[in-house]
Amino acid sequence: MRVIDFHTHAFPDDLAEKAITALEEHSGDYRAHHNGTIRGLLASMDRAGIERAVVVSIATKPSQVPRITDWSISIASERVIPFASIHPLYRDFQPELDRIRAAGLKGIKLHPMYQEFTVDDPALFPLYRAVAERGLIVLFHAGNDIAFPVTGQASPRRFRRLIEEIPDLKPVVSHLGGWTDWEEVEEELLGKPIYLETSFGISEAEPEQFSRILEDHPADYFLFGTDSPWLDQKKELAAWRALPIPEERKEKIFHKNAERLLGL
Repeated sequence: MRVIDFHTHAFPDDLAEKAITALEEHSGDYRAHHNGTIRGLLASMDRAGIERAVVVSIATKPSQVPRITDWSISIASERVIPFASIHPLYRDFQPELDRIRAAGLKGIKLHPMYQEFTVDDPALFPLYRAVAERGLIVLFHAGNDIAFPVTGQASPRRFRRLIEEIPDLKPVVSHLGGWTDWEEVEEELLGKPIYLETSFGISEAEPEQFSRILEDHPADYFLFGTDSPWLDQKKELAAWRALPIPEERKEKIFHKNAERLLGL
């Protein structure tokens, strides 16, 4: 069965070691499972039996946006599907989104904590609408983050409000709809037309809660992801393969939903 990992990270070779070291200082017990380079990611994918991966970047400053787009374009390949990033304070987002789309990139990554915004802030609606108009995907960090205080900036409730306000947007919410906010995921997101990326769900949500989310959300709206290098791709995929759910449902989660969303 083919597998697409919809949530991975990598960095330019000359920055990877520094970036991983800095991130590990705030990652609690989590440690990177590869060295943070594209080469390291591909080796991890080979060990796990993963065919393709979406590689996302986060612009933590407006000035980083064009460089991240350049790097994203440069790493695109048959196996690597890069997402660029727009910082909420980047003023020229319209032409940058045009450049992203013209280069064949499929979407962008946004992280409310690292980029200091709230998901349903109306100030971001022009950006969201511009993304939607171009048919691009937005992969959001969702829920809390181990490196930041609990603020509710990326709560499931805010994502529900967002899709109600901008129904044409194609959001993917990571960490099974909201890391450590899974009760609110059940209340606010299940049954809605919003993609849930799976990383950290099977390992950290309560088993009964995880099962409810998996059963009560449409099978067409799950995307397998690992947040690599922060989870071991091989171990995570093995846990998902072992789930007692129909193979047809696994096929949707592992690759069919991603292929449809990405237009592959």
